[in-house]
Amino acid sequence: MASFHCLTFLTDYGLEDGFVAACHGILARIAPAARIIDITHLVPPGDIRRGAAVLAQAVPYFPPAVHVAVVDPGVGTARRAVAVAAGGSVFVGPDNGLLSWAIETAGGPTAAVSLTNTALWLDAVAPTFHGRDIFMPVAAHLFAGTALARAGDELDVAGLVALPRPASRVRDGTAEGEVVTVDRFGNAQLSVTGTDAALAGMMPGRAVALAWHGRALTVPFALTFGEVGPGELVCFLDSAGFVAVAVNGGSAARRLALYPGTRVTLTVMKLFIHRVSRQPRDTIMD
Repeated sequence: MASFHCLTFLTDYGLEDGFVAACHGILARIAPAARIIDITHLVPPGDIRRGAAVLAQAVPYFPPAVHVAVVDPGVGTARRAVAVAAGGSVFVGPDNGLLSWAIETAGGPTAAVSLTNTALWLDAVAPTFHGRDIFMPVAAHLFAGTALARAGDELDVAGLVALPRPASRVRDGTAEGEVVTVDRFGNAQLSVTGTDAALAGMMPGRAVALAWHGRALTVPFALTFGEVGPGELVCFLDSAGFVAVAVNGGSAARRLALYPGTRVTLTVMKLFIHRVSRQPRDTIMD
């Protein structure tokens, strides 16, 4: 029998209503000993890609757990409800790609079921609230010791829906990628990994030419925000190991119109910038 240390919960439900509390209540009824950790409930409504990125970047820091994620614009339709085993954990949610990056990060799927065992659901199921009526009850039973195979019909893991990974490419001192997420501070996380950055020759103290939408500017590559002056731009390797674009004390996404999916090119320059940048703020090179 699998042993889980906690249950995590990620949704786009927000905090203004009672949706999250209702799901907590279901867990407390079925598995009162379960420790629940809320990853976030502020995923933009229906933004599967954002939810997938947040979940995948949080999962490596947890012990074996049941991970419940619900960003489900297709709720009540023919999309499947699934539970997937990976890396000693189980992921429960809609089969719409939301779970796919986290499952890959955990080591890849080893077993999966479609949640067809209605005995594990609530007695009454609302067509628009599967988080409360299907996903959380099933997850609670799994946490309490119910075997994955009892949750429903076995699935071929190769048939699970997977989101395409954000593209990145390195060549000749240049890294090409796209904006993956924008956090609440306005920092734009790129699909360019730390490994990509190193291969391209990016290092703290160096400058990079940042190009997007036909625009370009020179930005220092630094360790942290404080290495540039207030209100100035900086590229850095973020806590998840990806290159990000930020403004010290401001929003890079708003200033530069960087949104998820925006294509970005970073080219390493010979220029070195020491400590606080003195370059003109947002100097655009056409």
